Amino acid sequence: MGCVSFLKTMMFVFNGVIFVGGIAVLGIGVWVKVDGGSFVKILGAAVPQLTQLVNVGYLCIAIGAFLLLMGFLGCCGAVKENRCMLMLFFIIILVIFIAEVAGAVVVLAFSAVSQIFLEHVNDWALKSLREDYGMEPEITTIWNATMKELKCCGFNSYTDFKNSSFSSMANNSYPLPCCSSKDPCRETTIDPEVKGCYLAFQVFLNKNGKIVGGVALGICALELAAMVVSLILFYKIGSKS
Repeated sequence: MGCVSFLKTMMFVFNGVIFVGGIAVLGIGVWVKVDGGSFVKILGAAVPQLTQLVNVGYLCIAIGAFLLLMGFLGCCGAVKENRCMLMLFFIIILVIFIAEVAGAVVVLAFSAVSQIFLEHVNDWALKSLREDYGMEPEITTIWNATMKELKCCGFNSYTDFKNSSFSSMANNSYPLPCCSSKDPCRETTIDPEVKGCYLAFQVFLNKNGKIVGGVALGICALELAAMVVSLILFYKIGSKS
């Protein structure tokens, strides 16, 4: 009996976290719909195709509602000892887990997919730096924050700003991060130690790859634990009846 109570508590805590997360994502979705015009505009500028396929607000609301449903099924299934809810919860987690494994296999097996994605990102980055940086406040804010945090300049290098709208407007000068904050930033004062943001991001991933991998493994471990606990509870409850 003590084992069943412990498993029920684990299910309740785990799914309580999912439920709270669902409320947070749902709240973000509602905010985007009510007062998130700038957010949607930024997404549309970054990946125009997405604005034709999904609406960010509705997507967040759908994900939030799904998480709420998951949390509800897990909590109620454990507390009320409802085998139907527990089995439904198990099946949903199993489908998600299989989809994650399949996605990881596809990414690892088809490097061409990542190459196409990189080419798309590169095209967008160059276009936004040469045409939108300094002209569109949202895009400028994104790039300024990226260059400041990663201590980088441009996507590939500072040359991405040559003949750009920003360079013409700023009398052939460059953003301050390119010169380690020397104002004004000219080509003659470019800091050679400042890398392009793509290379800086690769360095960041190499340094923090273990953390990213650890988080991914942690999520998989939680999903496996949730499946095991829900299945054990399912059979324990069945054996009592």
